[in-house]
Amino acid sequence: QVQLVESGGGLVQPGGSLRLSCAASGIIFRLYTVGWFRQAPGKEREFVATIYSGGATNYGSSVKGRFSISRDNADNTVYLQMNSLKPEDTAVYYCNANHPNYSLRNYWGQGTQVTVSS
Repeated sequence: QVQLVESGGGLVQPGGSLRLSCAASGIIFRLYTVGWFRQAPGKEREFVATIYSGGATNYGSSVKGRFSISRDNADNTVYLQMNSLKPEDTAVYYCNANHPNYSLRNYWGQGTQVTVSS
């Protein structure tokens, strides 16, 4: 059974930092592309960042320069370091893992709430 479990969300003041974690089980983690997406109330799900099996990364324009994605294949975990947080970063953050060669092997976590507010 495949599981992606996000953690690390919470309430933070503008300008603050949080680090999200996504722990995976049930997959050969090192083969997967893993990404973070977010969804704010009343808005569509938005791409945040992704990291490929080889370590290359890609970021959404709204977070580039503030967020950093990394992975630890030994621990089957991906991290999202979020700095200089803004109120518009408030959303539920979801972890996604997809196999580059098998489109049906696409999995989502349950999400973790991030609220940026003073």
